[in-house]
Amino acid sequence: MSETLTALGGIGLFLLGMKIMTEALREAAGANLRHMLARFTTTPLRGVASGAVTTAVVQSSSATTVMTVGFVGAGLLGFPQALGVIYGANIGTTVTGWIVSLVGFKLKLGTVAMGLLFVASLALLLSQGRAARIGRIAAGFCLLFIGLDMMQEGMSGAAGWITPERTPGTGLTGMLAMAALGLAITVVMQSSSAALAVVLVLLSSGALPLIQAAAAVIGMNLGTTFTALIAAIGGSRPMQQTSIANLLFNLGTMVIAFPALLVIAGPLEGLAARTGADTALVLFHTGFNLLGTLAFLPVTHRFAALVARLRPDLSKRLAPELDHRLLSDEGAAMQAAHGAVTWAAREIFSAYSLALGPGGDVRRLAALDPRVTVMLEDLKDYMARISVPRDKPDEAAAFAALMHQADHLVRLLDQAEHRDFIPVLDRVAVTRRPARWFAACLSSDRGLELPEIGRRMARMTDPLAHRFMRHRRGLLLGEHAGIYSVQDTFQATDAMRWLTRIMHNVQRVGEYDREVQNTLGHGALPAPDAWPSQAGGASSGGYS
Repeated sequence: MSETLTALGGIGLFLLGMKIMTEALREAAGANLRHMLARFTTTPLRGVASGAVTTAVVQSSSATTVMTVGFVGAGLLGFPQALGVIYGANIGTTVTGWIVSLVGFKLKLGTVAMGLLFVASLALLLSQGRAARIGRIAAGFCLLFIGLDMMQEGMSGAAGWITPERTPGTGLTGMLAMAALGLAITVVMQSSSAALAVVLVLLSSGALPLIQAAAAVIGMNLGTTFTALIAAIGGSRPMQQTSIANLLFNLGTMVIAFPALLVIAGPLEGLAARTGADTALVLFHTGFNLLGTLAFLPVTHRFAALVARLRPDLSKRLAPELDHRLLSDEGAAMQAAHGAVTWAAREIFSAYSLALGPGGDVRRLAALDPRVTVMLEDLKDYMARISVPRDKPDEAAAFAALMHQADHLVRLLDQAEHRDFIPVLDRVAVTRRPARWFAACLSSDRGLELPEIGRRMARMTDPLAHRFMRHRRGLLLGEHAGIYSVQDTFQATDAMRWLTRIMHNVQRVGEYDREVQNTLGHGALPAPDAWPSQAGGASSGGYS
């Protein structure tokens, strides 16, 4: 009985250590990891590298996968790029097994960890900021190794009651049973790393044969997908697609791993005799995850298309998901808000481009309310729940810039109600040409990023003001001479003022977007092909 309690206590300490360490590592490297996921996932291969590094740093493939699912829902990652991150997360999660095998078993750090835990606790209790965070990381590592020692102690007699008669055989049926057991343990523990540590302890004590342990590890790979499935419940279609892809990828890896295990069972046991059973098991774990990634990576886009058919996204122009689960990480939440702001800006800019372009199509401009209005209201509520720490001035500045962007977008929505100024601007070349130039800058065909649009508006502010001032003088002189009516003069003046205000708000949206990007990274900007499609876009020519 005491050995059982010791083993359970060891598992509990290991899980607690993993949780403390993972949360501290995520907090310490959160902004950098978000930037890496945002900037270095432009292709599935880069996504693999990003996912592997992120998981190795935070020591949790579930954390990486859930973060990825949230980023896809927020529009920060494309679906094929997210698949690369998922592939890499499976590779990165094997690092924990290497730490347990090479450091925990070989170096026996449990006793040393007791002393280090005292120092780490003092650092955690008596300091703040970076020192306290380092103390939490160290405390998590210490608890991990102390728990590992307790597991080894509690399971030292496991070989006496886990006999070959009580375990499934090494045939295909027995291996599938062990895989199911590994899956169940992982779902219950919500940590494949902790489940792997338990299997490694049983293996090192001689209670579990190597082949059965390898089959259990294959099942654990599948069990870790349930966290992402739970995270996607109630989420957007892209979030659900990502979690389904994660499940299918691990199923595919499982299908690859079982035949590979049957083929290399003999060589694997020979390797265990030379290097130790635990090292052989971790090497097998790493090997079949690499093999699964190599198998899926060349067909990522076809795989993405298959998942899209299984769970189609019928609303391509819906706003990105503002996932409230990201609010625990203010940087990730702000990236989600930035994705929503960018989406709203694209919708509004595209509508103005069509309305002020050669076709004069105001239908999309008229349809912005309530669709975009509701999105911006949801965005305001979401941002009200984001808490930015006082010791992060850069993030505070980015948050303020996001608020300014949302305010200018609301103004653009209000100004869209005055669509009757559009035909007034189209009457004469002196107002028609700048309106067409403005429409061309906003056109999705040009694919300009928001900061570049803002720069172009800023460069044109003074020349446009000079042009309109001269035109106003001409209108006043013409009205005095009887060429224009008073009503025509007021209409033209109001229309020029309306266009100037619209251009100013567009300029400010772009300028504030540059501030946000400088802090949060460039990942929140959808690619140009994510702009709403528009037929008959404005001409891209300039004006003089």
